[in-house]
Amino acid sequence: MPAVKPAPDPAIRRLIVVLACAGFGSTVALRSAEPLVGVLARDLASDTHTVALLSTAFALPYALIQPVLGPVGDALGKERVIGACLAVLCAALLLCGLAPSVGALFGLRMLAGAAAGGVIPLALALLGDRVPMADRQVAIGRFLVAVILGQLSGSTFAGLIEGVIGWRGVFAATGAVAGLACAATLVGFDRTGRAPARRPAFGQAVTRYRAILDNPRARVLFAAVFVEGICVFGVFPHLAPLIEARGEGGAREAGLVIAGFAIGGIAYSGLVALLVRFLGWPRMLVVGGTLCAAALLVVGLAGSWQADCAALTLMGLGFYMLHNTYQTQVTEVAPGARASAVALHAFSFFCGQALGVVVIGQALLALGQFGALAACAATVLALGIATSLLLNRPVSPAASPAP
Repeated sequence: MPAVKPAPDPAIRRLIVVLACAGFGSTVALRSAEPLVGVLARDLASDTHTVALLSTAFALPYALIQPVLGPVGDALGKERVIGACLAVLCAALLLCGLAPSVGALFGLRMLAGAAAGGVIPLALALLGDRVPMADRQVAIGRFLVAVILGQLSGSTFAGLIEGVIGWRGVFAATGAVAGLACAATLVGFDRTGRAPARRPAFGQAVTRYRAILDNPRARVLFAAVFVEGICVFGVFPHLAPLIEARGEGGAREAGLVIAGFAIGGIAYSGLVALLVRFLGWPRMLVVGGTLCAAALLVVGLAGSWQADCAALTLMGLGFYMLHNTYQTQVTEVAPGARASAVALHAFSFFCGQALGVVVIGQALLALGQFGALAACAATVLALGIATSLLLNRPVSPAASPAP
């Protein structure tokens, strides 16, 4: 009989639960504006292409704050920074519900994006600190359930309840969720044995960043998530206008389509242990890239919104096969400075998301819906194959950056 695997350490289970609350609270707002693009454009007297850039307004500060929050998290303690960022996120989202204009909404979304940037990357670094590498991909996969549920709730309920409480009510609701997540971290984090805070050493941080970027494996991982951000998340803000242009509905249908992506991610979280066991992470990258490419081609064919929803469910499964593998690998490129390594990783990913909205928008104008998404499909398929080959090379021994 096979040996029975021991139960996870209770402290690790508790940590994952608290981080799950934080991850959920920080991601509810991430996709909540995308189903509302048409509604916001009408109510605030703007155009849909401008309002679609609200995703960029969230993603770009999320990316740009990472080089700062990485060393701050290493110095002050990841738990402290996560709680503080959730408090700022709560305030920014509540104020979004009071925004009098598109300009004000853009500014508040930027503040919310910067605050959210201190949650998931530091949570991943904290899991890297506490969970052995052999169990880490599964642990991160479990944590991702909450992150994906946050995205699912944000996109689905924004579309479904906007007609009842309005877009201002949607933003207020996301702020309340972030506030509850902040409270969970204040109560749930174990403070015994926590290292005392110290002054962030930004000079040392620059040295660590240079050392991390000198690692060829890190460069592959950072480039991979940058491309992911463009090809996958750059499509999302344009879905609502595309569905409306076909006369198939608006915020409700767009929210349900985007929810399909989160459902695929939840399916991945339930299957991650089996996928790691039977495929191994190199083959997971190839299969994940193939699934994403197939889904993008289906969306490019501009069928019904139900077909788009099914395709995004497939895309969610494929994307997390790629992304969770990259996340797990990046936690080991600099064990002495995990927060800094994960911060650079998130920086690359959200720079891709911010740029992707513009790139996909221009591609749709130049190539049409099928041409633009077929190009994305070819790129993400090549990404899965290339990273499987590059990351499966033997790791040369090198000193990790000093903490």
